[in-house]
Amino acid sequence: MNDLVARLWRSIGGIGGSFQWRLVWLSQAKFMVGVTGIVRDGDGRVLLLRHRLWPEDRQWGLPGGYAVRGETFRETVVREVREETGLEVRVGELVQLNSGYRLRVEVAYEAEFAGGTMRIDPKEILEARWFSPDDLPEGTLRAHRHLISGGAG
Repeated sequence: MNDLVARLWRSIGGIGGSFQWRLVWLSQAKFMVGVTGIVRDGDGRVLLLRHRLWPEDRQWGLPGGYAVRGETFRETVVREVREETGLEVRVGELVQLNSGYRLRVEVAYEAEFAGGTMRIDPKEILEARWFSPDDLPEGTLRAHRHLISGGAG
C-alpha cells in the first residue's frame, strides 16, 4: 500500500509540482502568525506600548502584529514597530517560536532601536514608553515580561 501511494504521489508530481503543492495546501491546517519585537535601546531599556484594543487590566506589551503575505517575520517586526511608533529597528535573533494555539503561531525577535522620532498610531496605541526591564508597569502581559527577562514564551 505504501509503495502504491508513493508511486501515485510521484506520478502526480510529474504533472507539475504545483498540483502536489495544492493538494498539500488543501489538506493542511492554516495559521495566522503573530510576530513580536523585544525592542531595546542603547541603555538596555525596553519599548512597551499601551494598546488601545487590549483588556484594560493588561494593556501594556511589546510591539507586534500579524505577518502579511510575502513578508518575512523580521520584516513584520520592522513594519509593526514603524506603524505603531514611527521608530526604526534592527532585528536580531529569534527568541521564541510557539505553536499549539488554535489557529496561531507566535514568533518573537530581539530588536535594537535604530532611530526615528516617537509618533504613536492613536488607532491602536494609547502610549509608548521606554522601561527598565526591572521596572515594568502594572498591566504588562505576563508572557511579555517573560520575553523581556530573557525567557522564551
